Amino acid sequence: MTARRGGFALGVTALVAAVATGSRTLGVVGVGFLLAAGVSWFWAWIVDRPLSLELVVEPHTATEGDRVRVSVDVRRRARLPLGSGVARAIVGGLGDRSCSLRAQGLRLHGAIDLGSLPRGVFAVSETEIVLGDLLGLASVSPRVVCEPATIVVRPRLTALDGLFSDAGRATGDARRMLLRRAAGFDFHSVREYEQGESLRRVHWPTSARRGQLMVRELEDTTHDGVVVLLDCDPRWAVGEPPDSSFDAAVRVAGSIVQAHAVRGRLVTLVPTSGAQTAVPVRSTADLEGAIAALAGVQPDAIGAVSRYLRSDQRWAASGELVVVTGTTDSAAFGEVVALATRRLVSVVWIDAASFAGRPTRAEPGVLRLAAHGLPTAVVRHGDDLASVLSGRPRQAVAGG
Repeated sequence: MTARRGGFALGVTALVAAVATGSRTLGVVGVGFLLAAGVSWFWAWIVDRPLSLELVVEPHTATEGDRVRVSVDVRRRARLPLGSGVARAIVGGLGDRSCSLRAQGLRLHGAIDLGSLPRGVFAVSETEIVLGDLLGLASVSPRVVCEPATIVVRPRLTALDGLFSDAGRATGDARRMLLRRAAGFDFHSVREYEQGESLRRVHWPTSARRGQLMVRELEDTTHDGVVVLLDCDPRWAVGEPPDSSFDAAVRVAGSIVQAHAVRGRLVTLVPTSGAQTAVPVRSTADLEGAIAALAGVQPDAIGAVSRYLRSDQRWAASGELVVVTGTTDSAAFGEVVALATRRLVSVVWIDAASFAGRPTRAEPGVLRLAAHGLPTAVVRHGDDLASVLSGRPRQAVAGG
């Protein structure tokens, strides 16, 4: 029984008792209860009209670890007083969240504080507004008209001033492979400079002649560029976000993509997740698409990374390849070594055991890569990515 119906029942009971006993006091109480129930019914009938709801995610561009909140702005049609207002919603895998609403005329305002969020994509669904009257006897949940909202929390990338793969190519087999590299980009034409592009692409003679920055329009010759392959095999994903081995791999892949884009190189991000496709990045202006893809990527690959390395897709046929993986599968390391005879290959190996608090050890597959002279970096729990990916710790790889 609702409070309004309870009030109505009490009013009827009090009136019956007043008639039976002749008590004026009980009569007044009964009439009061009936009036309160009637007023609450009329209030609910007026207020129960469709509401217009607007959700605004703050900050608009969130990075893992940021404190995120969803501002709630409700517009109603009736200017009747409210006793209470609550907004509820289900936010992705975070569950049910709510906040109180403050009334200002025909508008209600509030904010759902989600706290510091890990990387991910969180859809805001099943939004509900519950309004209560001043007497506390009635509450209604009007139909809500709302545009769907999605919270995208991007991985926290590391700015790199160098790459371990550059240092690795200076010696041994890697240097000989570099000599077999195809020409890469051919000069095609010039165009106006766009915000965010690398100054290395500026064509200074043309810029001086026209009095504005002009950049070289480069045509991909198919054999240049970089492919960053992110292994999404769930078998090596250890730990809880945002401190898991897979989250570390996502940060590594994103940081490497960003580093090559800043250099003005064509780079393609290829997650092995079934829900993701290859994302080309031709300049820093395209980085947002790759970072957004990394925000939602999950360790849900249905096949081992060795299968992707044997793939006949276009991205697998040419250019430099960077593999980010935590696999211990010997077949995968064998595929990497085989690919290194035809193209430039480097590997970032995530030591998943360290994210589970287990002692680290030398991985035979990583030692095999080092023995073949392949640029290799090892990332363990708590490592500084800027230091590891710069190439300074490469001598330590062979020792695990």
